[in-house]
Amino acid sequence: MAAPQKKMNVVQLTFIVMVNMMGSGIIMLPSNMAKVGAISLTSWIVTALGSLAIAWGFAQAGLFNQRAGGLAAYAEDAYGKDGYFQVFFLYFISLAIANVAVAISALGYLSSFFPGLTSTPVMTALGVIALLWITTVANFGGPSLTGKIGSVTVWGVILPVGFMALAGWFWFSGETFAAAWNPKGISIAEGMGSSIALTLWAFLGLESASQNASAVENPKRDVPLACMFGTLGAAVIYILSTAAIQGIVPNAELAESTGPFGLAFAKMFNPLVGQIVMALAVMACVGSLLGWQFTLSSTAKDAADSKLFPGIFSKATGAGAPIAGMVIMGVVQSLMALMTISPDLNQQFSALVNLAVVTNVLPYVIALSALWVMMRDGKVEPGAHKMNTFVALVALAYSIYALWASGKDAVMGGMLVLAIGYLVWGLIAPRFAPAVAKS
Repeated sequence: MAAPQKKMNVVQLTFIVMVNMMGSGIIMLPSNMAKVGAISLTSWIVTALGSLAIAWGFAQAGLFNQRAGGLAAYAEDAYGKDGYFQVFFLYFISLAIANVAVAISALGYLSSFFPGLTSTPVMTALGVIALLWITTVANFGGPSLTGKIGSVTVWGVILPVGFMALAGWFWFSGETFAAAWNPKGISIAEGMGSSIALTLWAFLGLESASQNASAVENPKRDVPLACMFGTLGAAVIYILSTAAIQGIVPNAELAESTGPFGLAFAKMFNPLVGQIVMALAVMACVGSLLGWQFTLSSTAKDAADSKLFPGIFSKATGAGAPIAGMVIMGVVQSLMALMTISPDLNQQFSALVNLAVVTNVLPYVIALSALWVMMRDGKVEPGAHKMNTFVALVALAYSIYALWASGKDAVMGGMLVLAIGYLVWGLIAPRFAPAVAKS
């Protein structure tokens, strides 16, 4: 008789949660936040609390609903197949937008080696498109190496960011930080709201934590704990690292940088170390983009297999690569890169992050609001019901605030994506809706 498969404990799951979040999302944020000043660090506090509430809500939802589909399956409990599709479609588009933002991050750090890549808006757009297609074509051989590459390249972010959070304080200057605190003279409320979308960007992926419930020793206890501890751990590292950089690099210089962590390490040690960190960041971004490009096309394939997407997305090679879907999404992402072209790489990154956050947070709102149906069906005890209700309301309040803080342009873009989603759903709804007999 085969020995039972060994399952994860809470410490192992917490580490996985942190690694899932600490991808390439953090490495451009110090420059974008420096445009407001160090006062924007207060956004981390709001986002950390909101993200902890969201993580708790999804951990509970994952225990009540363990069907495949994640957020979409949660939404289906309250909103039916329509809710399932809308959450899936919005989340899918947010992944495509996020990939373009990751490509911009990689290009920003790569430009330290090849300055011509960001010399003009056109060159920047062409460089981003080239990275998107390089990582798309690299996946044509199938998924065999993608996961292994990602598990290695993610350390290109974790090592420098972790080092900055722990040791960067030895180079911290209170005078530099004080000068960077509020150069624009804005209020605390404005400072807290200034970078909500940017800070939430670094936490996207926390919703994947509850997907490991079946591989955990004690899911009812360990999944919520790992979600909370993982999110809290990432929050501490994010806050400490970005605050340390604000006290190492003068604010005006930091705001103009396309490779803030590389610049900070160059100030701390020497230009060579800065270049090494730049190279690690490029490695991490390209590895992350490679994995997410395959995830995007695989998600589209799964949707096509379920008749939610056109059949062309389901076609795959013998090696398991859905090349047709990859090419289609490569074209879509290239158009996104052209549509968001900007004279400033940081501005283009910020615009894409805001839109990615809106299209990601809308599924959060829909999925979290289904929690009360899940608790009713799961016959949750009154004490747990009250606790989950309080936390879910905090999570939803933060999510709605994050939508508002993302700006009218991003919200408008999100509404257009939502409208397109309903158009697509209207076309495919007859496949799922039962025919009604006419009297």
